[in-house]
Amino acid sequence: MPRFLFVRAPLRWLSVGALICTALSSAVAVPVPTASDPPMIYSADVDSIIHPVSADYMIETMARADRAGAALVVFTLRTPGGLVDSTRDIITHMLAAKTPVVVFVAPSGARAASAGFLLTIAADVAAMAPGTHIGAAHPVSGDGEKIDETMAKKAAADVAAYARTLAARRHRNVDLAEEAVNNSRAFTDEEALHATPPLIDLVAADLPDLLKKLDGRTVMRFDGTTAVLTTAGARTTSIAMTFRQRVLSAIAHPNVAYLLLSLGTLGLTIELWSPGAVLPGVAGGLCLLLAFFALQILPVNYAGVLLIGFGVVLLMLEFKIPSYGLLTAGGLGSFLFGSMILMDADVPELRLSPGLVLPIVAAVAGIAAVLVRLGVASQRREAVTGIAGMIGAKGRALTPIEPGKAGRVTTHGEIWTATAHEPIAEGDPVTVVRVDGLTLTVSKA
Repeated sequence: MPRFLFVRAPLRWLSVGALICTALSSAVAVPVPTASDPPMIYSADVDSIIHPVSADYMIETMARADRAGAALVVFTLRTPGGLVDSTRDIITHMLAAKTPVVVFVAPSGARAASAGFLLTIAADVAAMAPGTHIGAAHPVSGDGEKIDETMAKKAAADVAAYARTLAARRHRNVDLAEEAVNNSRAFTDEEALHATPPLIDLVAADLPDLLKKLDGRTVMRFDGTTAVLTTAGARTTSIAMTFRQRVLSAIAHPNVAYLLLSLGTLGLTIELWSPGAVLPGVAGGLCLLLAFFALQILPVNYAGVLLIGFGVVLLMLEFKIPSYGLLTAGGLGSFLFGSMILMDADVPELRLSPGLVLPIVAAVAGIAAVLVRLGVASQRREAVTGIAGMIGAKGRALTPIEPGKAGRVTTHGEIWTATAHEPIAEGDPVTVVRVDGLTLTVSKA
């Protein structure tokens, strides 16, 4: 069932930065339409989780509409839910906007669950396409952990009161709004429209049909004033996300966040395996920072994060402690189990795809297996330098060697003084069995 993510500390720095950028951009003169110009309608498509990035996008769209003197702002909404603080930020600007705001749940088959439900009932005009549904706004912990009964009641009571306030002020069904929060109830377009009083204002097939039905409609603003909507012959301007918003919105996706987390940990692990490589460390650090940004606004189970971190530690220890693959196996198991429980959400859009997790774990296992094999092979190689490299070396006697007397042998391209416990003739092949300073003890090969 869709869930409304309830968090204590959202990423407010992103919204603050966006407001600063918006304020700076407002210095550019915007032409104000005259009475003879056709009405201007701003249209924005919101197809994502409600988080600081989507909040930035919606708030900026409403600000642009106010500066341009637009007649209407239409948000085509489809979302599984999002963060309570980001939702409140959007609604705060929506209620204070000079331009009337329409939230249109579309196209057919879409939904505005959880946070999307609150956005819908807070709008000046709430509309749905046939075959859509809204609701299921019960709050849960944003970190994926279960919250105790007292905190759960407080969170639900807080969001329920907020929903009642919005519904009452908009003259919508207060009881159904409260049920959507407390009982996670959802409503189809027909149920929402035909309720008494209704939850929404109208049902429209698409955006042109919506604008046609809105023409001449009188809406009550949140401050009690009324506005007559004029949409006939209006110019519709589509507002798309900026490049920065598109990038940040793409990062704030469970699969992308997991991919960045995996690449980041792998990059730092490779940097620790081969210090001085630089590129893996820099790329890994960047990926981890981006992953941490995404994980702060997603329903993360931090036990999964700890298991992934523990798995990476075990993989690094494999190259410090010769366990012959045991640490690697434990690390891969920890990495796999951590990946499986990393995202704790009932909404499919907020869960990791097994089609992504398994290939990444397999790739990490393949890389680890190759590196472990190289490490084991290097440990099994015979020494080629020092005293250990001399033991067992082959050579040839340059002079006769009698027991108790020294002679001379050549080995490793060098001439050594050598003794033996058996007679060795000149030219006999010998094997080094002991090294004592600069004197070798040899035997016949």
